[in-house]
Amino acid sequence: MKTIEISNWLTETTATLTRVGIATARLDALVLLEDCLHKDRALLLAHPEIQLTDEQISVLRQRVQRRMAHEPLAYIRGRTEFYGREFTINKNVLEPRPESETMIDLLKTLPNDAHNLIVDVGTGSGALAITAKCELRHNPVMAIDIDPACLVVGAQNARIHDVDVVFRTGNLLEPLADNTKPILALLCNLPYVPDGFHINQAAGHEPKLAIFGGPDGLDLYRQLFSQLPGLAQQPSYILTESLPNQHAALALIAAAGGYHLVITDDFILLFKAG
Repeated sequence: MKTIEISNWLTETTATLTRVGIATARLDALVLLEDCLHKDRALLLAHPEIQLTDEQISVLRQRVQRRMAHEPLAYIRGRTEFYGREFTINKNVLEPRPESETMIDLLKTLPNDAHNLIVDVGTGSGALAITAKCELRHNPVMAIDIDPACLVVGAQNARIHDVDVVFRTGNLLEPLADNTKPILALLCNLPYVPDGFHINQAAGHEPKLAIFGGPDGLDLYRQLFSQLPGLAQQPSYILTESLPNQHAALALIAAAGGYHLVITDDFILLFKAG
């Protein structure tokens, strides 16, 4: 039976991941080790003499091989963090990005009536919808996605965080056609990467449906703003995420739909009706 101390495993694995271009090689190795041994990294680093079992070595080998193929660490772990909370994810959903947290920061600054609806359009893992509900407990929240597999993940995360979010399947705003509640805001992190854009190897493991948005990346936003006249209740605000070099074009799309730009914060734009 071959044994290996965790210090040696960390050194070897860091070198292996570095050779294939993983910039966060040592950190990733530590995270995988924490998950496998169910121990905090401070304890592991304080006890480098701990021996890995055959079973642990086998599990770690499989996970390292997946990371060597540039599969995102979050998919290997089956979870990620967003706005200080942990969310389950799988290959059916996009990994929530830190820049999307700004959408929640801006949402919390809006004039708010607790009866007004918050809608997460293109919810994926449900991270935005669930975080909105956690932060604004009295507002009703709806999460929409065209892919039922995403809504399964979202509903699971809602149960984990013990929040009441309504999940609806549909294309963008279609599930809001019969809504009668005033809408405070739409949270729209729609696919915005232009079709011809070269994505990195990690993003190549994520669902293409959640990444690419047409020749200039804004097709889904055009469709969303074109659907607004069909709603009985118009949103007071719309928050979007897109590349900074798309902001001017997106502001024109929004203006044609009756919304003017109020705030630009990195990837996030805040539009107001009127």
